[in-house]
Amino acid sequence: MKIKEIKDGDMINNIFLTKEKRLSIAKNGSNYLSIKFVDNTGEIDAKLWDEADTYNKIFKKEDFVKVKGKVVNYQGVKQIQIKQIEKIDDSEVNIADYLQTSDRDPEDMLRALKEKIDKIKDIYLTRLLSLFYEDTAFIELFKTAPAAKSNHHAYIGGLLQHTLEVANLCEDVTRYYPEINPDLLITGAVLHDIGKVYELRYSKAFGYTDEGGLIGHITIGVEMITEKVRMIDGFPHKLEMLLKHMLLSHHGHYEYGSPKRPKILEAIMLYHMDEMNAKVDMFRRSLDEDENENENWTYYNKFFERYLFKTR
Repeated sequence: MKIKEIKDGDMINNIFLTKEKRLSIAKNGSNYLSIKFVDNTGEIDAKLWDEADTYNKIFKKEDFVKVKGKVVNYQGVKQIQIKQIEKIDDSEVNIADYLQTSDRDPEDMLRALKEKIDKIKDIYLTRLLSLFYEDTAFIELFKTAPAAKSNHHAYIGGLLQHTLEVANLCEDVTRYYPEINPDLLITGAVLHDIGKVYELRYSKAFGYTDEGGLIGHITIGVEMITEKVRMIDGFPHKLEMLLKHMLLSHHGHYEYGSPKRPKILEAIMLYHMDEMNAKVDMFRRSLDEDENENENWTYYNKFFERYLFKTR
């Protein structure tokens, strides 16, 4: 039984991947385990109330476990009340069954992105993008990386899908704003999140690497561009500066993690296209994964801080 198929009242005897695990203290002073399980169809919360200290020593985050329990509805959200749990060796499962993946073929997406790169006329930007495209180690990571730990495009292949979608959006808007430098905008779109291949780890559950936690994908991406630019004779300093500014400002605001705010037209456009693509993906997933049986409205969505209306 996949997580997406689980219904209130179901008895569970399943193998899950542990995404999160936390030992907490209940109001009565006893310990309990708060857990989040995942498979390739979604995730589900779980609670273990009895013998929490004992079970806490049996397994850890990112372990596979066999779970017995019952599904209940807690504040409009499905939750497993665990009766028994045991650790399962990785060799006994197919990891692909527990990682969500893009529904688009990575090779098709990579070809589509390459076609967009081939339209760029600036010789320096073309060479820069080619160096990334010819870097087989980078491309293998780029094809499989998620775009985030959670929220938008948080699945295998999500980074490539998000990058292609943002590049498509940026290409479209150049028709309405002739003063935009299309080569710079598309290059910024292709490279804006490249640092995520080293920021995130995704062998099992998604999380941050030490480099990701300490430095972050924006700075990592700028360093990656610096490394490639040094391989190109005569790369214009101003062009390098403008491109790096786009990466440094693509989150738009200081409070969202941007070291700089957008100060050129291409940067403000990249910020808005990136933001729109991320928010639309999250909105669509919120509708798809909502469990409210009301045909018109979702349960209250904590991220968007509102109820969402179902138009389809």
